[in-house]
Formats: sequence, C-alpha cells, structure tokens
Amino acid sequence: MNGGGSKKCSTCQKVLPVGAFADNKSRPDGLQTNCRECAAGYYRRRQEARGKTVREKVEGPDGHKLCRSCGEIKPHSEWHRNATASDGLSTRCKACRAVRGRADHLKRNYGLTEAERDAMIASQRDLCAICLAAPPVHVDHCHKTGRVRGVLCFNCNSAIGKLRDNPGAARRAAAYLEGNLWKPTLVAPGVYQLPS
Repeated sequence: MNGGGSKKCSTCQKVLPVGAFADNKSRPDGLQTNCRECAAGYYRRRQEARGKTVREKVEGPDGHKLCRSCGEIKPHSEWHRNATASDGLSTRCKACRAVRGRADHLKRNYGLTEAERDAMIASQRDLCAICLAAPPVHVDHCHKTGRVRGVLCFNCNSAIGKLRDNPGAARRAAAYLEGNLWKPTLVAPGVYQLPS
C-alpha cells in the first residue's frame, strides 16, 4: 500500500492521489488499476446489466453515515466499529443493531418471534406468570427440554433459576413461607425422611 504520491487511472486517464485507489495486494504497487470512482461506475453498470438494483450512495456531512435500516444519517459515535468494513464502521447503527440483536436472540435461543413473545405476554395480561405483579420481561424455558413456559419478571425468573428448576424445592419453599418449617425425621443414621 502506498502512503503518498499519485497514480494514473487506467479508465478515466486522470492522475489522482493514491488515496483515490483501493488496495490490491497482487499488484506491484499494491493498488487497483482503476480509481474508486471508475470501479464503482463499472460495478453499477454490471449489476444493472444483470437486472439488479444498486443503491445510490448517500453522502452525509463529515463524521456521519447513513443507516440503511432506519434511514437516518447519524454521527460516527452512533456506530460500532468494524475493522473489516471499508469505512471501519458497522453496516447498521447501534440502535438498529440492538433491535435486530434482540429479535435474533429470541429466535436463536427460544424459537420465538417477537410477535409470538408479545402474544404470550398479552395472554398473561401483561403480568409476570408467577407473581402477577411485575411486568414480564424474561422468557422462561425448561433447561432440559427447551420448552418455553412463559414470560416472567426478573425476580421470579431469577428465583426459579436459584431453585435449579426443581419443583420439589419450590414446594418446600412455598411451605416454608406459609409457616410450615421443614422438619425431617431421622429414620436411619444419616438418612432423613421428608415430611409429606
């Protein structure tokens, strides 16, 4: 890759700064033979000849970029870095990536779309399926079968996890909260019988 100097474009025959040429490691000078503008024009003509549409390049003010998802021009601070991209930035703004990430997480981990999750929440009257008091925000599932059970608030989802999804432990916890203390009976040395 050249640091400074100029080069002649083989298509438009203009002498341009080397920054106007894309990298090509197989060439002796490390640069494409055509300038970026001529290469983009060739690409556009080739795609249109194939019947494909090519998006128009939208230029924003310096330090800004157009998000193709939301259609807004945002400052570079609203983008994640991507070292492999030509401009060093992600293809979607942070907000659009977050929305897409949540949808992908639901589909990948639970096999649900956002609409299906929202329908579950509506069927629960917009309340946690356990405490019936807090808004449901966490999809709960059986860790053995993967079956989705419902949508819970943070505290109830955490409580089930801490009880290791064990119904017996949950029943004993409920009995304990109702004032029925767990009093095991010693039936043999080191062997206790649980109350029924």
